[in-house]
Amino acid sequence: MVQFALVKSSMRVLTRSLAVVRPSSGTWRITDCGNNAISRNRTDAGLTTIAGARLLDSGFTLVELIAAMALLLILTGMALPLARNGIIRWREAQLHQDLQMMRNAIDRYCADCGQGRIPMLPDTFCYPPNLKVLAEGVRLKGRTKPYKYIRNIPVDPMTGSDDWGLRSMQDDPDSRNWGGQNVFNVYSKSQSTAMDGTLYADW
Repeated sequence: MVQFALVKSSMRVLTRSLAVVRPSSGTWRITDCGNNAISRNRTDAGLTTIAGARLLDSGFTLVELIAAMALLLILTGMALPLARNGIIRWREAQLHQDLQMMRNAIDRYCADCGQGRIPMLPDTFCYPPNLKVLAEGVRLKGRTKPYKYIRNIPVDPMTGSDDWGLRSMQDDPDSRNWGGQNVFNVYSKSQSTAMDGTLYADW
């Protein structure tokens, strides 16, 4: 009985030494008589704690980050094919321009030769014997300096080389082997297919 009385007395002292304070914010706080906070882990909502609120905030930020990364990956996947196609289109336009420039130079050389301003070499039919002649220049009648039909031999944007396919007047229209007599036409040596389904070598 004495022991029970001591335990009951101790519980009564502990109860008087603790006070439950409920501030205006609605957060419950248990303090001792010296106003030292012992626990602050219960709100009017029930089970939500300050640590839990911070965890929820962090989780929401992580979800946003994952969504942003997923969107970035989708946009990158869409942009890469567009960029690749843009590069191919630029190379195709450059190939058209280079072929047109060299073919115009060949025609102007042939016209000057036909007018007697350039001596016609055997088996050339007034076409240039090679592409280097167009870039290095030839002496026209009435001119003291060599006349250049092109500044330089362009690099094929599809092969990365200035080694172009050549065709002479004596060659077959679809021949891929140059006879060497003259340069009647020029084409790309690339075996790739263009975006329109044709071969670059057939341009």
